[in-house]
Amino acid sequence: MKTRYLVTPQLSQALAFALLWLAAALVILPVFAIIIYMFIQGFSALTVDMFRLSGGSLLPAIVGTLCLVVLTALIAAPFGVAAAIYLSEYAGQSSLVRLIRLAIVNLAGVPSVVHGLFGLALFVQLFNFGRCLLAGACTLALLVLPLVISTSEEALRQVPHSLRQASWSLGATRWQTIRRVVLPNAFPGIITALILSIGRAAGETAPILFTAAFYSLTDPFPRSLFDEILVLPYQLFVMATEAPDVTTEQKWATAFVLVVLVLAVNLGAIIFRTRLRAAHRR
Repeated sequence: MKTRYLVTPQLSQALAFALLWLAAALVILPVFAIIIYMFIQGFSALTVDMFRLSGGSLLPAIVGTLCLVVLTALIAAPFGVAAAIYLSEYAGQSSLVRLIRLAIVNLAGVPSVVHGLFGLALFVQLFNFGRCLLAGACTLALLVLPLVISTSEEALRQVPHSLRQASWSLGATRWQTIRRVVLPNAFPGIITALILSIGRAAGETAPILFTAAFYSLTDPFPRSLFDEILVLPYQLFVMATEAPDVTTEQKWATAFVLVVLVLAVNLGAIIFRTRLRAAHRR
């Protein structure tokens, strides 16, 4: 006697896909709604003058934000990947290693304002950097370092162990195997970690409030690593709280530019990762 199912496998699969699409829509649609709302509210202030090198322009803040994000990634990437390599390939499973992993997870939950105060005490005062681009980038690097370590370690663990064994059987050392086999296969995942860290660093205000940023509508671009910088998150914060002469439309326009800038940086990193993955498969 054949068993009849009230819900066929095809129907259950279609239902599962429908629920997944619904979940994706519930996540994505509010983001687009927020972006569209900001665009509508700030449309009248989105003029060409906002992006010219003149008084009231956002161009110095855009350049400062990009400089801060790039320098943060350059600082966080080598330290984060090196720590992930150690934890994944060398550390083993001792109690100390488990404690280190727990500390990394807890560090990721520390509020960003605490990182800002720590950066102020360490980089601005103790190392005597002063309030500057370098101090802000180092502080943001500490902020995103747990994310880079955790995500990079997971990417390294996803590389099949059989690839390592094949490399060792051919006489390669552990470091040669890591450098020539493990890292190339894990590189797209490592880029994903950097994408996530860049997205977080680009929108942070509290850490740079104490270490790098200042507000101005006329100052030029930073000329060295030890200059204070204009950055969009802090610019928007001051415009919304301490600048009564700034119109509501200008505030919404600045917020829209910040969100678009973060999305553009993430999109560029995703395209770079996709090309690297395609080149690796050839």
